[in-house]
Amino acid sequence: MPSTSTGLSRPTPPTLELPVLQGASQVLQEYFVKDSQIIPDIGDLLVLPGASSSASYSIFPDDYRVPFQKRRLIGIPEGLFQFYNSTSSYASCDFTLTHFHSTATDVVSHMGLLSEIERVWVAIDHKLFLWDYMEGQDLSSFVDQPDVITHVAIVNPKPGVFVDEINHLLVLCTPLTVMLLGVSATDVLGPNHRTRKEIKLFDLDMSMPCDVEMISVAGTADGRIFMAGSQDGHLYELHYQEREGWFGRRVQLINHSVGSVQSFFPRFTATRGEDRVVSVVSDPSRNLFYTLTANSIISVYYPTSSKSVQLSQTIQNLYKLAQEKAPGSPTITPKHFHVIALHVITQEETRSGLQLMAVTVNGIRLYFSSSNSPYHSYTASDATRIQRSLQLVHVRLPPTNLLHPDEQSNPYFSSGATYASRHPQSPPTSRPFVLSELEHSVYSAGLTIAAHPGDTDGTDFLLCTSPDLTRIGTLGQTHPQSSQPAGTSFGTGSGPQRPPLTERAALLAIPGRTWGMAALPRPKNTVPLFGQDSSTLMPVVTNELAYQFLEPPRQFLVLTNVGITVLGKRRALDWLRDAIEEVQAEGNVQPIIDFRDSFGRDQTCAMLLALASGNTSLEFGEQSIGGTIINLAPELTNVAKQAFYDCGERPMWAERMTYGTSDGSGTAVFSGRREGLAIYFARLVRPMWKSKLIKPGTSGPHSNVPEDILLMVQRNLEALHNFLEGNPHLFHSTTGGYSSARAAPASDQEAWKAEQKSVAELQALLARTIEGVSFFLLLIDHRIGELIGQTDGVTQKLIISMTFEELITGQNGVVVSRALVNVIIDQQIGQQIAVDTISDILQTRCGSFCSTGDVMIYKAKESVRRAVESRNAQERQGYLGESLRLFMKGARIMEFDKLREIIGDYQQLDFAKGAIELPLQCADALDSDGIGKEYWQTVPTPGPLNPLGGQGSGTNATSDPRRIAWEQRSNCYDLILDSLEAFENKLAAGGDAAERVRAHAYELAFASTDEIFHSRLYEWLISRGLADELLEMRPTYLQAYLQREPGTLDKYQLLWQFYVKDGQPLRAAEVLATLAESSEFSLSLSQRIEYLTLAVGNAKSHPVSAGGKHESAVAFLTDLEEKLDVSQVQLEIFHTLSPRLQQQPPDPDLAEKVELLERGLFNITELYQVYADPYDLLTIKLLVLHVSQHQDEALVKDIWNRVIHETVQGVPPAEALDRLQGKLVPLGQRFHGSDSSFPFRHLAHLLVEFQLTNADAAPPGWAVRVLARCGIAYMEIWDVFHQMYESQVPPFCQQSSIQTLSAAICVLFQDWLEAERHSPSEYFPADRIDSAVEQYLRELEVSDAQKATREGYERVRRELRRFW
Repeated sequence: MPSTSTGLSRPTPPTLELPVLQGASQVLQEYFVKDSQIIPDIGDLLVLPGASSSASYSIFPDDYRVPFQKRRLIGIPEGLFQFYNSTSSYASCDFTLTHFHSTATDVVSHMGLLSEIERVWVAIDHKLFLWDYMEGQDLSSFVDQPDVITHVAIVNPKPGVFVDEINHLLVLCTPLTVMLLGVSATDVLGPNHRTRKEIKLFDLDMSMPCDVEMISVAGTADGRIFMAGSQDGHLYELHYQEREGWFGRRVQLINHSVGSVQSFFPRFTATRGEDRVVSVVSDPSRNLFYTLTANSIISVYYPTSSKSVQLSQTIQNLYKLAQEKAPGSPTITPKHFHVIALHVITQEETRSGLQLMAVTVNGIRLYFSSSNSPYHSYTASDATRIQRSLQLVHVRLPPTNLLHPDEQSNPYFSSGATYASRHPQSPPTSRPFVLSELEHSVYSAGLTIAAHPGDTDGTDFLLCTSPDLTRIGTLGQTHPQSSQPAGTSFGTGSGPQRPPLTERAALLAIPGRTWGMAALPRPKNTVPLFGQDSSTLMPVVTNELAYQFLEPPRQFLVLTNVGITVLGKRRALDWLRDAIEEVQAEGNVQPIIDFRDSFGRDQTCAMLLALASGNTSLEFGEQSIGGTIINLAPELTNVAKQAFYDCGERPMWAERMTYGTSDGSGTAVFSGRREGLAIYFARLVRPMWKSKLIKPGTSGPHSNVPEDILLMVQRNLEALHNFLEGNPHLFHSTTGGYSSARAAPASDQEAWKAEQKSVAELQALLARTIEGVSFFLLLIDHRIGELIGQTDGVTQKLIISMTFEELITGQNGVVVSRALVNVIIDQQIGQQIAVDTISDILQTRCGSFCSTGDVMIYKAKESVRRAVESRNAQERQGYLGESLRLFMKGARIMEFDKLREIIGDYQQLDFAKGAIELPLQCADALDSDGIGKEYWQTVPTPGPLNPLGGQGSGTNATSDPRRIAWEQRSNCYDLILDSLEAFENKLAAGGDAAERVRAHAYELAFASTDEIFHSRLYEWLISRGLADELLEMRPTYLQAYLQREPGTLDKYQLLWQFYVKDGQPLRAAEVLATLAESSEFSLSLSQRIEYLTLAVGNAKSHPVSAGGKHESAVAFLTDLEEKLDVSQVQLEIFHTLSPRLQQQPPDPDLAEKVELLERGLFNITELYQVYADPYDLLTIKLLVLHVSQHQDEALVKDIWNRVIHETVQGVPPAEALDRLQGKLVPLGQRFHGSDSSFPFRHLAHLLVEFQLTNADAAPPGWAVRVLARCGIAYMEIWDVFHQMYESQVPPFCQQSSIQTLSAAICVLFQDWLEAERHSPSEYFPADRIDSAVEQYLRELEVSDAQKATREGYERVRRELRRFW
């Protein structure tokens, strides 16, 4: 065994690793299951095919293995003897004492046990005394009735009849009456911190005269009282109610044997010779009771209505039935086959259907089951529906080789004796003790004790039996016992597959004659024997290996005429402790070896660990539940520790080969030390591990597991933890097992590694469990029901369904514990109590449930509270600054609801720094790995394709796991915006201080380097109509925000304005162009044209040398201008076609195409092919040709021909002249100068030809004046007309046409001269005009028709010569 470490300091709790804890918890679960299986149900051992009887016993001559031990004798109080004279003599169950207070009157006395209230009742004539045997000499009395008391019993009261304080009733039986007394029994703290019962008696004025003396009283769970009549042997019921009624008296005696009517009349006849009921036994869990007659007939009853019962079954001929089960047994004889007692086998004790045990005078035990199936489960509710017949299923024969008590050896042997000699031995044939006169018996949890008269006066022998776990259990024993238990089975067939029931049996001698026996109730709030639900696997009640670490040994009280003998069940733990004491005293290790061979290596190591580390239940005897840790003497502890190491052996490695391959793998087979640790740990926490934390109550939720049990578990776990911390070498490998010539094999090294890893996980869970229990006890101290009520609904649901295992090992446990701690701290702050104390307690007692970060937050809250209370501004700022510092350190674990509450406090206190910086810190801390930021960057909301360098691509994935981190960041940013709004609202109320706080808040917000926050901030400001102010500021991340997807109309609007203000007109033009051409935004055509117009303007503002991109800027501007021109054509098409939508019938195709004009921009080709040509829009065609500069002389001439034709078609000449002028002048003004859309010469010919055709209606200068109004220069018009004048080409070869042209030229000259006089041009061809006038005058006809023309020419010549 390696040297012992001296380091006992408790390390700082490690980082919480839930997978490690959950893995260790699974190990505990494995041992929960094993504990429910290693010891079979007693019913399974008795109800076996082919084994209807048994007589297998382990008889040992040594004190070590005797199943029971006499603990102490409590003498009868001296105070009772004042009622007797010195010559008192005792006889049987009652005794007569002569002489009382110097008189010769006989004194009649009876005694009995009332273990439910920890009293012995003693009746001396009519006086009743209650002896508190726990205190030794304390007596209480009742003397207010005149009759001799012959029997006293204790029963439950009926609900609602008496005051709540009365929780028991005493039934006093005399030869003439039956009387009820109320008892209030309460637990009080006695000496040595042990609880005792304090009682009060109440005279209920309830008594019933009777002519039969009552014996054997039994009460049901609901308060009904049944009893047997001594003289007639009938079954009676004492019925009582709260008050007298019309149909019933307050107290009635009902005879169920002959009918209730007879009980109202006095008995005048003697009892007939029928079989008499001598015993009544209640079975509260099944709502049944049994009767036993003098002839060993058993009847089963179940109560029906309030005054009636139903006989369910009568079992007769028990002698014959027993013979059938054990044919040939010499023990079953008519002379000795007499049943003396019935004992109920509760449902806690067996799951196989066993229900009743009967004991005969010679020690035969008869077991009855309610079902043929050994695995039938019988519940209390079944009794109200189905009465299953009881059947005798097993006969347990008495031991035939019992050792006389005188032959039991001394507990300690000489050093020369070897423990190996103490295996079951055949007792000396001279004195085998044969049972024949059993008088009293008691049964509890598989343990049976019966009293037998001794072979000397004033002495009784006690037959003690208990299951031999080493014979019936599967404990991993490696060596069989050296000899088989003594006993012979009768009537068995081939034998069962499972081992039969084997019991340890012994006779113990006690002083006095026995008057009563009782099992001490299990301590209150002790470990439950049933799980909370059917899925919880619980060890059977006889598996003391599982229960011995958490409760004291079972004890029995035997009342004799000399006092009370306390008998204790010796557990395996007590046996092992005695073995260790012998090893320490004599150096003989054989006792421990024998113990290991009997109970198995792993179970032995678990018990050695308990002895070495200390336990609350090590003392063999009375002990309060949850008491202090009991440690062995240091020298015994060292023996236990050494034995734990040596018995545990080494871990092994089990190889597993895969067939067909050379690869192999394996698993570790752990040592007994690791298995013992796991077993002991599992047994310590089993009472709470799978239990719910809370259960509902009338005053709200409260702890589901009693606080005493939690304290007991905690103390045992702490003792184990301290022991392991102080002895880490116990699980380390040594070289002692290998020769010096070779090292440990690699496989063994792997086994050691696996074991140390497993032990480390168990130790981590151990430390966490200790803190978990401490944490829950702290919650109880702070009124857990109120704490739960202050948590949110989700947390409350988690707590209601949560088990201790989940609290300690689950993620929900972390969530719940943090929520509850927050409530506790809030309570402290609300009560203006400093949180340092509670924080220190949490850190010390349950550090893993309250991290350093948690403490920081709690102390920060305390600083906030002090700031609220402070009246000094400087001091307040100091507290707030300190709170911010602490909150920033705990930002990673801060819950959002708490953060929101803190920010609300900061807002109220005008602490802008905290309101802005703390949420920013929390946003970074909650997204420390950056996945939320990554989500923001890569998964934007769907938007238009962003050509401006924006971040991100893809679609919005709500199922993306990174979204949660992003939402946490977003929630923090919302708090900052809420703070800014709060400061804005305060500013609206006025005050310079509010302005300073607001300005400081914005300053801190804009100073942040968190780009994501800036985006949220800009978005918030824009939504509040502060876009212009934002543009004026132009903060660092504004451009990136405006460029970021998703692009919106507002963001693009602001972006181009940002570029303008930032001196980047070309980039502004790019944004505007993108807007104009976007198909994602719902823009009108006029808005798109506006954006293009602005784009052109900004592009023209771009400096020539800016960025060295002059050529590309010019190309971009040219493109913009062309798109603007095309968009104008599109707008005109829209205005042209829109009126047509009102035409009937409607044209769906037209409506759709008109709508498309508003959705986006078309190119010039699309406009011509889709709109101008299909709808024959002549003007639009001209506009398209004009904008596109497309040269097609034939097309353009055809268009103009159709324009003129459509204008004058079907119109009188005079009107046609006006309409044609109105049509052509706007077109000419728009298109003249464009060769592609305005063929001037062709139009001039068309106008002259129309004028010649309509010469009578058209004035001489009509054509030239139409052209002049189109904006064509006089010189160009003159050139074209002069060419026609000189051309002699038809129709200008006719004199009339020539004269018309001459008249038109004359008007042209006159208008030209008039225009020159008002606004002279740089060049005016006066000489050329003068020469031409001479020519025109010469060639002009001399006639009246041309007189006006001649005069006009002459006037032109005069003016030319006058002014030029």
